[in-house]
Amino acid sequence: MQQGPLPPVDSPMAMTDPTGQPTCDPLPARVGVTGPAAQEPLGVVAVGPAGADRRAVLAALVGLDPVMLTVPAGSWLVVRHAKVPTRAAFVPGYRQPHSYGADRDAAGPALARPARRVELSVPEPLLRHFTLIDTPDTGSLGVAGARVLLDAVGRAGALLFVISADQAFTAPELNLLAEVAASPVEVVFAVTPGAAGWAPPADRTATNREAGSTSPAGDRPGEVDSTAVTVEAHRAALLAAVPSLAGARWFPVGGADPADLRRALVGWSAGEGLHRASNDPPMLPGQHDRVTAVADPGDWSERLDRQTRSCAQRIRQHLALELANVHLRAVQEIVFGVGCAGLPDLLDREMAALSLLATAQCDHAVRRILGDAATQVLGAPPAEGVRRRIATAVQYGLADHRQGRDLDPVLLITSTAGVAKLTGAEAIDALAGYPTAYRDEVLPPVAVALSGGCWQQWRTPGNDDQSAARRWSQRALREVELELSREVSRRFEVIRLSLGGVLSDAIEHGILLA
Repeated sequence: MQQGPLPPVDSPMAMTDPTGQPTCDPLPARVGVTGPAAQEPLGVVAVGPAGADRRAVLAALVGLDPVMLTVPAGSWLVVRHAKVPTRAAFVPGYRQPHSYGADRDAAGPALARPARRVELSVPEPLLRHFTLIDTPDTGSLGVAGARVLLDAVGRAGALLFVISADQAFTAPELNLLAEVAASPVEVVFAVTPGAAGWAPPADRTATNREAGSTSPAGDRPGEVDSTAVTVEAHRAALLAAVPSLAGARWFPVGGADPADLRRALVGWSAGEGLHRASNDPPMLPGQHDRVTAVADPGDWSERLDRQTRSCAQRIRQHLALELANVHLRAVQEIVFGVGCAGLPDLLDREMAALSLLATAQCDHAVRRILGDAATQVLGAPPAEGVRRRIATAVQYGLADHRQGRDLDPVLLITSTAGVAKLTGAEAIDALAGYPTAYRDEVLPPVAVALSGGCWQQWRTPGNDDQSAARRWSQRALREVELELSREVSRRFEVIRLSLGGVLSDAIEHGILLA
């Protein structure tokens, strides 16, 4: 008998047990723009190509010297409001940030690897409305960096794209903007002068689109406003590729104070803040209600066991496939890209995106497992307040089991292609480019990064053996796959034990005790 083809990972056949019952929902296949939680603070994420003078635009917004916004290449900058100016670098592998002076002449710490983010806190009134986030140049993001950026933009709520007059949108930038345009994220564009100032107009007249006629754009007859023509040319080029961004606002930003841009961002923050507050009721349905359990919930325990095992297996398969794609991109970088010196930067971005993907998949699977088991025991789908009560009880019960201890490890790839572990919420926070302020999930996030020794090894002059770099990356990614596989299995096993205990108590007493 010839064996037929295996079903895809997320096919309906692969998500049912031998009795035909569903075991695991389709999982997120990639990281994208996600909606913000109601408790998530407002943020404006600045994006753009190199050479667009993005740092000067942000400095003008908050009234700082552009030198204050300088960070190592590849690091994110998070500017917050505080009464006392402070600055700190968050580096993977350390539980505590490296603090240094928040003045213009302060020298940053000497680090073995670039910080994932630098947080600058200043007493600027504008930052009371939102947090300002600066990201690496779009040309250096790559596939993984774009995914991390999309996640941050979705949680922040606004995207500020800065481009100069003599630059054009690239294909990766248009793809990024197209994905953002399909979400409720506010998109704002700022155009800065190029190397030769504002680009000269193609003709001597500017089109008045509202009136449908052609008229001089300057203050004097026959004079053309080159700034307005340049902005309109960029807007037309963008709408030809991403027409859904027709409602985005555009602002020319030169040497003057960007007051119009500042007012637009403040206006957005006022409306977005009210919208998020309205989505956060003071009391959730079922939060304090008496919830009874059914007399005969059936084989809920066996189904819970099947579902947790199936979800763990599916996540392991997804991560193995993603790591195979990471290895392919690493080989391309070594052979056709920057070479061995660019390997640490690429792998660190890939591990950041992989961490977000693994976290999203685990959270999605746990929410579905909890909802299905609670529905079978309680007789009806639980309300949001009831679901959170059960999730809180399950979270508290994780530490009661031996497998549930130290569920918050940071996996650090070492220079020997091994994986070291560092536990603690502070160690996980150091890996975030734009940290999550609020998290109501049962499990802590997955965190993977490169240690400083990897930079020292592959950026050493003369260490450019491509064959050795390919072997090293293959061994390192294999170790990451093994560690993540063990971690995912352990997490879902302890979820099964803790959730089973909460629901068993509900069945025994007839009511939900959580």
